[in-house]
Amino acid sequence: MGLKKRSRVSAEFSMSSLTDIIFLLLIFFMLTSSLVQINVELPESDARTVAPTDVTVAITATGQLTLNGRNITKGNLEGAVRQAIEQSENRQNATVTIVAEKGVDWNEVSEITRLANRLQARAIIATKPKSS
Repeated sequence: MGLKKRSRVSAEFSMSSLTDIIFLLLIFFMLTSSLVQINVELPESDARTVAPTDVTVAITATGQLTLNGRNITKGNLEGAVRQAIEQSENRQNATVTIVAEKGVDWNEVSEITRLANRLQARAIIATKPKSS
Protein backbone atom coordinates (compact mmCIF):
# COMPACT_ATOMS: atom_id res chain seq x y z
CA MET A 1 0.00 0.00 0.00
CA GLY A 2 1.49 3.28 -1.04
CA LEU A 3 1.14 5.82 1.72
CA LYS A 4 1.72 9.33 0.71
CA LYS A 5 3.72 11.52 3.10
CA ARG A 6 1.90 14.56 4.23
CA SER A 7 3.72 17.83 3.99
CA ARG A 8 4.62 19.09 7.40
CA VAL A 9 3.78 22.57 8.57
CA SER A 10 6.86 24.73 8.95
CA ALA A 11 7.47 25.85 12.52
CA GLU A 12 9.61 28.82 11.43
CA PHE A 13 8.82 32.36 12.45
CA SER A 14 9.12 35.14 9.91
CA MET A 15 11.23 38.03 11.25
CA SER A 16 10.74 40.30 8.26
CA SER A 17 7.62 41.93 9.65
CA LEU A 18 9.37 42.65 12.96
CA THR A 19 12.28 44.37 11.25
CA ASP A 20 9.81 46.57 9.34
CA ILE A 21 8.16 47.59 12.60
CA ILE A 22 11.52 48.30 14.23
CA PHE A 23 12.61 50.51 11.34
CA LEU A 24 9.32 52.41 11.44
CA LEU A 25 9.73 53.00 15.19
CA LEU A 26 13.32 54.12 14.66
CA ILE A 27 12.27 56.64 12.01
CA PHE A 28 9.42 57.87 14.22
CA PHE A 29 11.69 58.50 17.21
CA MET A 30 14.36 60.14 15.07
CA LEU A 31 11.84 62.58 13.63
CA THR A 32 10.11 63.40 16.89
CA SER A 33 13.33 63.80 18.87
CA SER A 34 14.48 66.59 16.57
CA LEU A 35 11.24 68.48 17.20
CA VAL A 36 11.48 68.35 20.99
CA GLN A 37 13.13 71.38 22.58
CA ILE A 38 15.19 70.68 25.66
CA ASN A 39 15.04 73.42 28.26
CA VAL A 40 17.76 72.64 30.75
CA GLU A 41 18.62 74.89 33.65
CA LEU A 42 22.28 75.67 33.71
CA PRO A 43 24.13 73.75 36.37
CA GLU A 44 24.91 74.81 39.89
CA SER A 45 28.13 73.64 41.44
CA ASP A 46 29.62 73.48 44.87
CA ALA A 47 33.14 73.06 43.48
CA ARG A 48 35.60 75.83 44.21
CA THR A 49 37.90 75.05 41.27
CA VAL A 50 38.93 78.07 39.26
CA ALA A 51 39.51 77.27 35.61
CA PRO A 52 41.84 79.29 33.39
CA THR A 53 40.03 81.76 31.17
CA ASP A 54 41.41 82.99 27.88
CA VAL A 55 38.16 84.11 26.24
CA THR A 56 34.86 84.83 28.00
CA VAL A 57 31.57 84.77 26.11
CA ALA A 58 28.54 85.95 28.09
CA ILE A 59 24.93 85.46 27.04
CA THR A 60 22.08 87.37 28.63
CA ALA A 61 18.50 86.12 28.82
CA THR A 62 17.57 88.63 26.11
CA GLY A 63 20.15 87.13 23.72
CA GLN A 64 22.80 89.85 24.02
CA LEU A 65 26.34 88.49 23.53
CA THR A 66 29.49 89.94 25.03
CA LEU A 67 33.05 88.85 24.31
CA ASN A 68 35.51 89.73 27.06
CA GLY A 69 33.15 92.49 28.23
CA ARG A 70 32.48 94.03 24.80
CA ASN A 71 29.10 93.72 23.03
CA ILE A 72 29.19 91.65 19.86
CA THR A 73 26.74 90.31 17.31
CA LYS A 74 26.17 86.63 16.63
CA GLY A 75 27.52 86.97 13.07
CA ASN A 76 30.84 88.44 14.25
CA LEU A 77 31.29 86.06 17.17
CA GLU A 78 33.36 83.33 15.48
CA GLY A 79 35.85 85.74 13.93
CA ALA A 80 36.21 87.68 17.17
CA VAL A 81 36.73 84.51 19.23
CA ARG A 82 39.32 83.29 16.71
CA GLN A 83 41.15 86.61 16.95
CA ALA A 84 41.00 86.57 20.76
CA ILE A 85 42.45 83.05 20.85
CA GLU A 86 45.26 84.04 18.46
CA GLN A 87 46.12 87.03 20.69
CA SER A 88 46.02 84.87 23.81
CA GLU A 89 49.24 83.79 25.49
CA ASN A 90 47.91 80.24 25.75
CA ARG A 91 47.07 79.50 22.09
CA GLN A 92 47.58 75.72 22.26
CA ASN A 93 45.30 75.16 25.27
CA ALA A 94 42.91 78.06 24.87
CA THR A 95 39.75 77.98 26.95
CA VAL A 96 36.44 79.61 26.08
CA THR A 97 34.38 80.26 29.20
CA ILE A 98 30.64 80.52 28.63
CA VAL A 99 28.75 82.62 31.17
CA ALA A 100 25.01 82.29 30.61
CA GLU A 101 22.22 83.83 32.64
CA LYS A 102 19.44 81.65 33.94
CA GLY A 103 16.76 81.31 31.29
CA VAL A 104 19.13 81.24 28.31
CA ASP A 105 18.11 78.64 25.75
CA TRP A 106 20.40 75.63 25.89
CA ASN A 107 20.80 75.75 22.09
CA GLU A 108 22.62 79.08 22.42
CA VAL A 109 25.13 77.56 24.84
CA SER A 110 25.52 74.50 22.63
CA GLU A 111 26.23 76.73 19.62
CA ILE A 112 29.13 78.39 21.43
CA THR A 113 30.58 75.05 22.55
CA ARG A 114 30.50 73.87 18.92
CA LEU A 115 32.18 77.12 17.87
CA ALA A 116 34.96 76.51 20.41
CA ASN A 117 35.31 72.96 19.14
CA ARG A 118 35.70 74.21 15.55
CA LEU A 119 38.43 76.58 16.73
CA GLN A 120 40.12 73.70 18.62
CA ALA A 121 39.64 75.35 22.00
CA ARG A 122 38.20 73.95 25.20
CA ALA A 123 34.79 75.20 26.24
CA ILE A 124 33.66 75.36 29.85
CA ILE A 125 30.39 76.57 31.28
CA ALA A 126 30.64 78.89 34.25
CA THR A 127 28.38 77.73 37.05
CA LYS A 128 26.92 79.59 39.94
CA PRO A 129 27.56 78.41 43.49
CA LYS A 130 24.89 76.22 45.03
CA SER A 131 22.74 78.04 47.48
CA SER A 132 22.92 76.25 50.81
